Amino acid sequence: MATFDDLRRLALALPGAHEVTYRDEPWFNVGKKTFALRWKGRVVLKLDRGHQELLFEIRPETFQKFPVATVHWAAVELSHLDDAELADLVREAWAQVVPKTISRPVLEAARR
Repeated sequence: MATFDDLRRLALALPGAHEVTYRDEPWFNVGKKTFALRWKGRVVLKLDRGHQELLFEIRPETFQKFPVATVHWAAVELSHLDDAELADLVREAWAQVVPKTISRPVLEAARR
């Protein structure tokens, strides 16, 4: 079972990632772009649109649309994930906000 501390550890291990506080909540950014956050007790990740829609459909107890104007955000129930799955999702979210020249080597190394 994954925890928010696991998310923090995984997010901050990624190149360029840092934690900021917005409205007393932790957000994980690269530069000014956010890829993961906690909002009112919920964990929210910026996932690939196609993957996100699939997750909403096949695992609605774990992944829900986050009610904002953009469709790139998913609320995630961490207690339904193991560390390996959370690591994959955090890398995916991070890859949404960094250039491919930075994300590609990290994602390829994770696949090995």
